[in-house]
Amino acid sequence: MLSPRSTHALATALRSRRGAPLGDLFAFISGLYFRGKLTYARHFAQPPDPADPCAGAGVHIITPTAGLRTPETFVTRSAFLAFAAGAVDVENPQYATPLVTSARSLRAAVGPDCDVVLLGSIASPKYTDLLVEVFGERLCFPLAFVGRGDMSRGGLLLRQTNEGAELEYGPVIGAVRHGTRPPKLPPLGKV
Repeated sequence: MLSPRSTHALATALRSRRGAPLGDLFAFISGLYFRGKLTYARHFAQPPDPADPCAGAGVHIITPTAGLRTPETFVTRSAFLAFAAGAVDVENPQYATPLVTSARSLRAAVGPDCDVVLLGSIASPKYTDLLVEVFGERLCFPLAFVGRGDMSRGGLLLRQTNEGAELEYGPVIGAVRHGTRPPKLPPLGKV
């Protein structure tokens, strides 16, 4: 992706002045896991005002150094390198400050009656501690995530999107964060 010799369309876009879409970059790097999250989020998001510049289409990505950004945000090579160097740790102010600031802006944009669904892991405090601080009881997650690894969550999200079946959500506060691993999902054709 970062090689100046790469001819891949995404690598070429990343080297351009405009950059490449954040969602495309993360999906390329993370494969099934992120592709599942992004596909599911785009399908089921219900933002209160899609025209709002902050809330947008209701899909946001947690970045290592720039807080919450939409998948359509263009990222330059230098910003991408900053992401790669950024430690995703609640104690790291270069991560925590932009995340909390952008989450507060999102909270103001969506209003008091909109839940926010986290499609990442709740087992680690790296996302949940900061987002619970901002959204409180309104921060929810798919209950079927408990006990699942990254790839299983990604596969589950693609499956649910394909079936048009939204998962059941529950608040992060008070949730069981570590559970028994559920049975493997049966193999499925490419989604």
